[in-house]
Amino acid sequence: SLQFAHIFSARTLICLQNTLKESRDNVHGGETVHFIIRCVIPSVYILIITVGLLGNITLVKIFITTSAMRSVPNIFISSLAVGDLLLLVTCVPVDAFRYFYEEWIFGTVACKMIPVIQLTSVGVSVFTLTALSADRHKAIVNPMDIQTSSAVFWTCLKAITIWVVSVLLAIPEAVFSQVVHMPDKNMTFTACVPYPLSNEMHPKIHSIMIFLVYFLIPLSIISVYYYHIAKTLIKSAHDMPGEISEHSKRQTETRKRLAKIVLVFVGLFALCWLPNHVLYMYRSFNYRQIDSSLSHLIITLVARVLSFSSSCVNPFALYLLSESFRRHFNNQLLCRQRKYQEPIVNSCLAAGSAPLSHILSYSSGS
Repeated sequence: SLQFAHIFSARTLICLQNTLKESRDNVHGGETVHFIIRCVIPSVYILIITVGLLGNITLVKIFITTSAMRSVPNIFISSLAVGDLLLLVTCVPVDAFRYFYEEWIFGTVACKMIPVIQLTSVGVSVFTLTALSADRHKAIVNPMDIQTSSAVFWTCLKAITIWVVSVLLAIPEAVFSQVVHMPDKNMTFTACVPYPLSNEMHPKIHSIMIFLVYFLIPLSIISVYYYHIAKTLIKSAHDMPGEISEHSKRQTETRKRLAKIVLVFVGLFALCWLPNHVLYMYRSFNYRQIDSSLSHLIITLVARVLSFSSSCVNPFALYLLSESFRRHFNNQLLCRQRKYQEPIVNSCLAAGSAPLSHILSYSSGS
């Protein structure tokens, strides 16, 4: 699911807690399972937080301190990084505590705020990726739409709008999330749940809406954009005359590299979040048959780690794909002053979206 309470509803928490106790009491590997749950997984969370903070803060700092990089794609990527940072400093630490405390200890305010923050971050990510894909579509399919001097302003406005929409869509999480006290044999179990437990339709509707709004619909739109991008690139390759200027070649290659980088971002997002969505819908439609097996617990942990890993992978993808970003990133880490100034590439190369954004414009392995 998209939040801690989604993955561990009150009933699910009780069952998985019992699974952990049974596994620990089992002489065949029980202590190993307990060690993994209590030590290894929290350590992975710490690694995700550390690496994510380092990568995203460095990425944002590069964009802020280098004026030549304040371009359309880089504004969107900076917005992605800020959304990831928000998730890393709030939701991930709270979720990590779940491995040390077997019930909700953060109170009602956190129960309402954490789901909003996480869903806002996910919304910013997927809606920004959609906007980036639209930007690449415009640059490649409609290259005659030349970027205007106000393009950066309008892009900032779009990024702000994405944040506002993401927050508004997440507000119902604060309205319906609540702390409940669930009886379990001889004990009372405290949990944060995202919807009333009285109606079985709530989890089903919630899981379907989350999947549609934050995964299926945006990725379907992105797929349409990339279908037309691929179609245009293939057609242009076939229609390209034998003698073509060096400038046109560079222009085409730059657009292709930028489209590839955005596509990698989209692929990583889908890979990291799909298991979570599938798991949440599975539980929502099998609410009274909670799977308390050890295999289900392992799948749950993997899905959670993958979902939070999505907040730290983009800077690494950019590092691997962009030679220019690698140089700037290494300089930031080594606290070196920039000894060179990136050349300002003619804005017509961007054809409406500044792939000249130097972080993105020169990528290795293309």
